[in-house]
Amino acid sequence: MHAAPQKLAASIRAKNSAMKKFFSFAATLLLMSFVNVPNHSVIGKWKTIDDESGKPISIVEIYEHSGKVYGKVVEILDPKGKGRACVNCSGPDKNKPILGLTVIKGLTKEGNEYTNGKILDPKSGKLYKCYITCESADKLKVRGYIGVSMIGRTQYWYRVK
Repeated sequence: MHAAPQKLAASIRAKNSAMKKFFSFAATLLLMSFVNVPNHSVIGKWKTIDDESGKPISIVEIYEHSGKVYGKVVEILDPKGKGRACVNCSGPDKNKPILGLTVIKGLTKEGNEYTNGKILDPKSGKLYKCYITCESADKLKVRGYIGVSMIGRTQYWYRVK
């Protein structure tokens, strides 16, 4: 008669051991899913590509200042464009050299996206609402738009190594 309680206790210990193994495995999977989530930084130097020609036109350095993200033209790749100014710009950017011009202005981080700022198109001089997000470690999606993000244009910039 003493064998039944011993079998019951052994059965309970076996179930508890199996449950512990299961929860340990589940916790490990959960932790691994957080570790493998890509968290690429937008900070760094990016090569911009001309929409019409598909050729690289400049290097923009994206940096953080006072909790916001900005992007400044640090190099112009086309020798003909090196001395150009932003003649179509308005306000404080009018007639400033494109080299050194801040083209991404005041983005804030929301999840994996940087938004609520502006982007300046030095060709047209127009300022658009903007958001940026990393597609991968070396590919940046840059979206400029008017009003709602559905009405706009997307460019892809590539990290300079």
